[in-house]
Amino acid sequence: MSQKSATAKDGSRGASTGGGSKSKSVFLTRQANKKVVTEADLISKKDPVTPEDVLGLETATSDYLCSIDDNTYGLEFIRFRIRDMATQAVLFEVRKRPEPEEPEYLPPNAGRFVRYIFPPQFLDLKTIGATVEFNVGDNELKKLRMIERHYFRTKLLKSFDFDFGFCMPNSTNTCESIYEMPCLTPEEMQELIDNPFETKSDSFYFVDDKLIMHNKADYGYNGTKS
Repeated sequence: MSQKSATAKDGSRGASTGGGSKSKSVFLTRQANKKVVTEADLISKKDPVTPEDVLGLETATSDYLCSIDDNTYGLEFIRFRIRDMATQAVLFEVRKRPEPEEPEYLPPNAGRFVRYIFPPQFLDLKTIGATVEFNVGDNELKKLRMIERHYFRTKLLKSFDFDFGFCMPNSTNTCESIYEMPCLTPEEMQELIDNPFETKSDSFYFVDDKLIMHNKADYGYNGTKS
C-alpha cells in the first residue's frame, strides 16, 4: 500500500492510498478561468464540457451538465468521510448501501445529490479532511480530475481542483483531500447560518478533460451539535 501527498499553493494537501491497484492523486488549487460562462451556455454546448468551462461558472448550477450515461468507466463512489483535522473527530461518514436482492425503482438522478446539515460551529473549523473511496470499472482512467466549487447564492466561496492521475481498471482507490476552509467574517458566517441550503456545491469529474460525472450538494449550518 502506498500513500502520496502534495502541498497546494494555498497550503492545502491531498493524499491517496491505493489497495492492490495503487492509484496516484495530487491535490492542486488552480486559479479560476476568468472567462465567464453560464449554465445555459454549457447545456447547449455541442462539444463535451471541459474543466475550463466549469471554472467560468459564477453560481451553482440548477441542473446537471452531463448524463448518468456519460460515466462509461464504471466510476462509483462507495464511501465518504469528513473529519476535523485539528481534533481528528469524524464529522460525517456514509457508505453506499449493498445492492438489494430485488431491483428497486430509483429516480433518474438518485445518488447525484447530497444534503448536509452541520452545526454552526462547523464554520469555525480551519481545516477538514474529506476521504473518498471509489471503484473503477473495466477500463483504466487516464487523467482523472475533480473540480469542486462552493457558492453562497451568487458568491464563490471556494474552488478546489484535484488531480487523481491514472487509476487502474478494476481497482478500489482511497483518497483523502485536505480542505482549507474559506475565510469568512462573523457577519458572513451568520448569513450562511440564517439561510440554510443556500450554500451549494457542484462536483465535476473529468477523464481526459471530458466531463463524465456531475454531483451536487447543499448545506445547512443550523443543525444541533452531537
